[in-house]
Amino acid sequence: MNGVNFSSFNGWEIIFSPLVSPLYLWVLGGFVAVIVLVMLVSQLPGALLRGLGLTLLLLSLLNPSLRQEQRDPLSNIVVVVTDKSPSQVISGREALVEKALSQFKDKASELKNLETEIVTIDPDDAQSKDGTMAFTALRDNLSRLAANRIAGVVMITDGQIHDAPKAVKDLGLDVPVHMILTGSPDEFDRRIEIVKAPKYGIVGGTRELKLKVIEQGNAPAGVSHMVKLQFRQKGSPTTTQFVQVGEEITVPLKFPHAGLNLMEIELEDQEQEISTSNNRAVITAEGVRENLRVLLVSGEPHAGERTWRNLLKSDASVDLVHFTILRPPEKQDGTPIHQLSLIAFPTRELFSEKLEDFDLIIFDRYQRRGVLPLHYLDNVSQYVLNGGAVLIAAGDKFATPLSLANTPLEQILPALPTGQVIDKPYKPTVTSKGERHPVTHSLPKSNKGKPDWGRWFRLVQANVNEGETLMNGADEQPLLVLNRLGEGRIALLLSDHAWLWARSYEGGGPYTTLLRRLSHWLMKEPDLEEEALTAVGEGRTLVLQRRSMQEKIEPVTITRPDGSVEEIELKQSTAGTWKTVLEKQQLGVHRVKSGKLNALAYIGFASAKELENIITTDRIVKPLVEDAKSGIFWTGNQTRVSETRVATADTVSVELPRLIMMKGAGMFAGSEWMGLRDREAYIVTGVKMLPLISGLIGLGLLLLALGAMWWREGRQ
Repeated sequence: MNGVNFSSFNGWEIIFSPLVSPLYLWVLGGFVAVIVLVMLVSQLPGALLRGLGLTLLLLSLLNPSLRQEQRDPLSNIVVVVTDKSPSQVISGREALVEKALSQFKDKASELKNLETEIVTIDPDDAQSKDGTMAFTALRDNLSRLAANRIAGVVMITDGQIHDAPKAVKDLGLDVPVHMILTGSPDEFDRRIEIVKAPKYGIVGGTRELKLKVIEQGNAPAGVSHMVKLQFRQKGSPTTTQFVQVGEEITVPLKFPHAGLNLMEIELEDQEQEISTSNNRAVITAEGVRENLRVLLVSGEPHAGERTWRNLLKSDASVDLVHFTILRPPEKQDGTPIHQLSLIAFPTRELFSEKLEDFDLIIFDRYQRRGVLPLHYLDNVSQYVLNGGAVLIAAGDKFATPLSLANTPLEQILPALPTGQVIDKPYKPTVTSKGERHPVTHSLPKSNKGKPDWGRWFRLVQANVNEGETLMNGADEQPLLVLNRLGEGRIALLLSDHAWLWARSYEGGGPYTTLLRRLSHWLMKEPDLEEEALTAVGEGRTLVLQRRSMQEKIEPVTITRPDGSVEEIELKQSTAGTWKTVLEKQQLGVHRVKSGKLNALAYIGFASAKELENIITTDRIVKPLVEDAKSGIFWTGNQTRVSETRVATADTVSVELPRLIMMKGAGMFAGSEWMGLRDREAYIVTGVKMLPLISGLIGLGLLLLALGAMWWREGRQ
């Protein structure tokens, strides 16, 4: 079926439905044309009338009809892409985006037959290493829209788009593409660029941090290119350094302690900058001990000795020195010295000369049998008081006169034995303080709240003098006691049956978790501190966490980048742990305080490409806009966003150009207007058909033609 559309005839079309094969029609048409041509050349009378009759016969075979579609018009759609990517957020242009979008929607609502489809690029959706993928988001949304209804695309952006095509054909649409740029061509900004930052460092040492100051845009006249940087690190005085813009500098990053080490870097502000939130940076690096040296002294061979050794040897961060006393001095069996293959215990070297080199000393079922003179044990006491750590895993001899409690170690022990040993089965339980302490917090339990682990069978009864009891044994007697002595730490485990858990007796228990936490707490692992405050920035989210042994904690005070201060009550998540997540925070450095604890957090974005340049530009999108014969419109940065002022949609002013619909044009934009293509889309709801040559009408036309020919011939 072929049709000829007469658009000026109220939507009517002439439709042909041939009664015979098109091939026959072509042959017949050619035959008619030849006959008419011969008659005309031969000047035969009535040639025109004969040709008309043959033509009517041919038309009757074509079966022409008039068709009119009943149409319902469809509205046009303009797709508006709002760019709220990190480069927009950090420059404080979110308010401009909202204002421009609101004004555009108002202008679009004034036009009949136009709908607005909004596509938003949120900061959380633009964190990939590829930057702002605005046209990828646009294509994803265009796929669900009817292409014949799309009147145009409008992007409200800073122009920092990383997937912009060069030609409009790459979009698959022939529509105008306009850009509303949320800024002005004369913007200026400076930022700190971290060239190289260490992820970790050895405690007590330093590593190199490389950085430079980057200047972008048009620097105002008279602005100095020599800038001041300040470096702050906890425990060190603030240092100041003047550097040339663009010059790479190297500064030492110190690692005074294990765990997270922070350095805050601050660049002096310039009043003309579009943003000062990128003038500050926080460098985080993990401090690790080169070697955690542990001395394990086993008083005698026993079933749990190898368990201690295996646990410590499996820790890659631990260098273990282990001695087991196999032959105490009082053992005299007449064996000649030259026949003994035992290694002499180097007491003087270990407990006098190199004692301070160890991070932890463990006495495993050690008993006073003359191996270590009392003045060496006094050295151990002084070692703890000076910041060292000792763990005593007591056996049954701890309750006898051979106990370490009857040595100079008595002054540092948190509990003293009563002389009684309880030999009965029991399941160790975690105390209320143990529920809050990081060493025993969240150890596995059964659904009924009772310990879901195997039993132990021995406990040395003791009276706790100081410190905190984290676990109890039989008859609610203390099992695990921890204490701090100045900078030093000591732990007392009043049973030698922990190895039963390691051997999976009656299902075992959290042996590895408990003893590894215990040893690392003694060695001052920051993650196991009882009193701790952490603040972590994740995108624009600030995560606050407080750990404490207290039943109730002080409110957390936050000092934000704009200088505002807020007090927040953290929500308790588990025993001893409080946590709160704050969304949509200001960009920059946040200072957090709770009691005597302080923390720093930097709120920013992970996408380095996204933050390389926050200056508004038309350079990236200009080729596409020109190819689409569209326009670029600058809103102007109506307010400078600084740390002391937060712009909102109510405090900024935007004036957009007029919006008009066009059926066709060589250009879709002017200095004060932007155009959209009127697609005149519709859906067909019904069809009217009117045959032209059929039945009596066709017969009458043929008879009229034949009669005319006879009349003409009758006059010859």
